[in-house]
Amino acid sequence: MARTPDLAELLLKRRSTLAANMRPPGPDPEALDVLLRIATRVPDHGKLTPWRIQVLRSEAQARLGDICAEVFREDNPDASEAQIEFERQRLQRSPLLLVVTCHPNREKLAKVPMIEQQISAGAVCQNLLVGATALGFASQLLTDWPAYHPKIRRALGHAENTEIIGFVHIGSPAETSPKERPRPDLEDVVSEWPRSEA
Repeated sequence: MARTPDLAELLLKRRSTLAANMRPPGPDPEALDVLLRIATRVPDHGKLTPWRIQVLRSEAQARLGDICAEVFREDNPDASEAQIEFERQRLQRSPLLLVVTCHPNREKLAKVPMIEQQISAGAVCQNLLVGATALGFASQLLTDWPAYHPKIRRALGHAENTEIIGFVHIGSPAETSPKERPRPDLEDVVSEWPRSEA
């Protein structure tokens, strides 16, 4: 079977860039449209589209940052001002922030279990990372406490049972090539079934 060398090379070399090491510019409207189209071409059993993507630019990130700082202060009354300011900046470290959420179709759970709907949302995140790389941008998928806090979900306009699957940071890399990190040896994570007898 023929393969596309450029695509294979991109997938073999793709890696995350720390959001703190990103700088403007982020995707322009045309590039963002392409990226979102890439993101939504994922496996989706039953065609349920059990996910949504929210686009947060600088002003929206600052607003969400203020909310995160307020929630963190409420939950951590002994926190220092430096810690609170860190939480204010946590989701403001990249030119573009995409919030990927899972909105499961609960009426279809007997046919399409929750895990399949969550995996579909996870595939949206992966496509965003790969698509950003293909378009020449840096990207990083993060969660941390804001993804799991009900007040943050409500602030973003989501119901209690909506899950934030990830915050995807996108921008231009401030470093020319992020250092590679260790990858698992295939023999440690891949096996044949059934195992052949020696």
